[in-house]
Amino acid sequence: MIEKGKISSFQMALIMYPTIAATALLTVPGITGSYAERDMWISPILGSVNGFFTAFILYQLHRIYPKESLIQYVELIIGRFFGKILGFVYLFFLLHLGSIILREYSTFVSVSFLQKTPPFVIIGGMILVCAFAVSGGIEVLGRTANLFVPIVFLLPLITAILLLKDFDPKHMLPIMEHGSLPVIMGAAAPQVWFGETFLITLILPFLSDRDKGMKWSMILVIGIMVNFVITNLTAIFLFGGSASGYAFPLFTAIRYITVSTFFEHLESVAIAIWIMGIFIKVSMFYYALVLGTSQWLNLSDYRPIVFPFGFLLTVLGCQWVAPNFEELNHFLVTIYPFYGTLLMTLIPVLLLLIAWFRKKQRNKEQAPNQSVQ
Repeated sequence: MIEKGKISSFQMALIMYPTIAATALLTVPGITGSYAERDMWISPILGSVNGFFTAFILYQLHRIYPKESLIQYVELIIGRFFGKILGFVYLFFLLHLGSIILREYSTFVSVSFLQKTPPFVIIGGMILVCAFAVSGGIEVLGRTANLFVPIVFLLPLITAILLLKDFDPKHMLPIMEHGSLPVIMGAAAPQVWFGETFLITLILPFLSDRDKGMKWSMILVIGIMVNFVITNLTAIFLFGGSASGYAFPLFTAIRYITVSTFFEHLESVAIAIWIMGIFIKVSMFYYALVLGTSQWLNLSDYRPIVFPFGFLLTVLGCQWVAPNFEELNHFLVTIYPFYGTLLMTLIPVLLLLIAWFRKKQRNKEQAPNQSVQ
């Protein structure tokens, strides 16, 4: 086995929380609000259904192939030739998505406080730190998540508590004024973010308590849903129907925090906490990419390709993904819900159906042989 480390199911959930939520917390109110307006707090609840479903599908595949990741067992399900092709598609997807995450990170940091710093420096610095974490393996990522993620998880909740005096609950009324269609359209982006639970396929083989993998996957989705709802409600109570007009509503809201005239200007603290989450997210996608590539190429170790892929991610994140943030945001709203759902949810469903069918056929073939004996 390429990876010899082990983590617990709880640590898996801690790693996956910022992997899904870190960048989504920035943009989820703006994207969902553009469709659902003041009902955008309902959209993450609908979107979470895809998270539960995707986690269930990937766990069922894991039960059939407990020692392999998707990159490995796809060859056992559809054959070596087509399995290699589909495996390459997934590796390209991880590379593309990792580049998008880095571009979102560099754009936010540039807009917030490093306006004159080149994106290459911002992205390169993050990749360098993540490369050392990825080289340490899954146990290092698990221990890092133990340290950082509880703080990241509490960020939206603490923000909401500190802004309670500025909230106006009337902003969320009337509920479902325009019917259910805007809410459903607003759920398109959150549902694909929830679909990123797909990455548990690369962690499940390394759990020390695999029987709890399903339980913590479900708890993970619930935790993300609650935080998305809190984030959207914060934006609604503070900005009302104009919340979708802000590129980063949560951090705009943090600028409004003032407690006793001295506890204010907390943006830098919030950004530092958020960067902890981004570090885990980038590291996880980076780890999935290099581990999956080494499995696809049948390498004995993934560490020699960590830094080459880090350089590739840096270049693609700076130049290739999108010419500007507006086009990147357009891609995330219009194309990514279909592109991501196809690869992270629909194809695994098809793979599970084929695996069940092949297993049923094998059982039928073995039954006559056993009766003859």
